Amino acid sequence: MHPPSLFPGTRASVETMNKGTLGRAEKLAMNMGIVGNAVLLTCKLLVGFSFNSIAIISDSFNSLTDIVASTIVLISVRSSYKAPDADHPFGHKRAQPIAGLVVAIFSGIVGFEIITQSVGRLINGEQIRIGLLPILLVIAVMPIKLGMHLFARQVARKTGSPAIMASATDHRNDVLVSAAVLTGVVASNLGFPVFDPLVAMLVGLWIIRAGFLIGKDNIKYLMGEAPPPALVEKVREKAKAVEGVISLNDVFAHYVGTTVEIEVHIDVDKRLSIEDAHGIGKKVQWAIEDMEEISRAFIHIDPLEAT
Repeated sequence: MHPPSLFPGTRASVETMNKGTLGRAEKLAMNMGIVGNAVLLTCKLLVGFSFNSIAIISDSFNSLTDIVASTIVLISVRSSYKAPDADHPFGHKRAQPIAGLVVAIFSGIVGFEIITQSVGRLINGEQIRIGLLPILLVIAVMPIKLGMHLFARQVARKTGSPAIMASATDHRNDVLVSAAVLTGVVASNLGFPVFDPLVAMLVGLWIIRAGFLIGKDNIKYLMGEAPPPALVEKVREKAKAVEGVISLNDVFAHYVGTTVEIEVHIDVDKRLSIEDAHGIGKKVQWAIEDMEEISRAFIHIDPLEAT
């Protein structure tokens, strides 16, 4: 469920808006991302430098980006729950996609640095130290990240938070990254050290790709992109179902932050009084704003000759 509507003119009262707070599951998902990745970062750095594995060191920087991302997500989600104020009369819903964009940029920088370091290792021919500990570490990381992914995904689906869903996707990606790192470490232990920097380069590319996808997903919220046609059609059905609505003409919708604002033009009998026509418009507004995806509905009333 989305938090209560934070926009004036909706059915939600000011008291309800002020009660919008960060849920326990959301806090747990984000804190798990921060604490869990901090532990993994420490372990990866210790093992990576001890065995001179650029693949594991690169994966540790991947964990660093996860910590930064989880911290930004925590701040942004908290901000998005704030009630409207004088400077932000329509709420703070844009906080989450802005955070996603920051994470995307940071991921691109880190990914590029990892690739640069890996190319240097490949040219210089630095060797990884043979040992079982790096293999055991990477194997242990995979189920941990999978568990973090499943929990964050469940929370994101319940709350409709794109920021937490981005974290869930990142946790899933880390499982695949760890599998690649495991391949590189095992190959190096079997006498193919070139695989270590090659895998590190792949990790760097993967981080850049993940950052690009996160940025792409969140830009649509900031740019006011139109929602899916299925959502608009659902709005049309809601409006048409209201007694007194003869037909619809124009329907315009766009994202404002993570939710949708929509303008609907309804046709009503021109013989109705202003009060009755206004009442029909309010019913249409309430019906549309009851939808989880909609933050605010603007209803324009057009008089029509009834047949």
